[in-house]
Amino acid sequence: MDQFIPDMYQKSIYDIDYNKLKKKGIKCLLFDLDNTLVPVNVAVPTKKVKELFVMLERDFKIIILSNSGKKRLTPFKEGLNVDVSASSRKPFKKKYLKIISLYQLKVHEMVAIGDQLLTDIYGANRVGITSILVHPIGDYEKWCTKINRFLEGFVYRRLRKKGILIKGEYYD
Repeated sequence: MDQFIPDMYQKSIYDIDYNKLKKKGIKCLLFDLDNTLVPVNVAVPTKKVKELFVMLERDFKIIILSNSGKKRLTPFKEGLNVDVSASSRKPFKKKYLKIISLYQLKVHEMVAIGDQLLTDIYGANRVGITSILVHPIGDYEKWCTKINRFLEGFVYRRLRKKGILIKGEYYD
């Protein structure tokens, strides 16, 4: 169960203390797209996400790491001027390791931010990347995500019983 425990848990990407991450030596932020940056049914970056990324790009390499396809990610790549990794197949390690190699990073220099325990958090933890869980920002989800959320419920219940991870009790 330890692989499903995020290193940090925040309400949203806007509540993360990025200065603290910088002080810890973090150089690269891997953001999930759907229900982390924007709701699933939003096709382009919002003004608020753009403003955040302009601020963050001063200190960090930003990459969107998503299980969504290239077509879904293209407007975000162009609109935010960031690199993307489409069809990443999280929680598998392959794309994480490719990013580490391609950008010559070390796992302790990276943070992965996402809204799902079974893909974002588990994937990052398997590789040794610091993981940050955020609350999903949209209500609509694809059928495959609904299955993940159902399974995720069992993980949340077990972690809650142990007093480890309780929805809405944020920490960093």
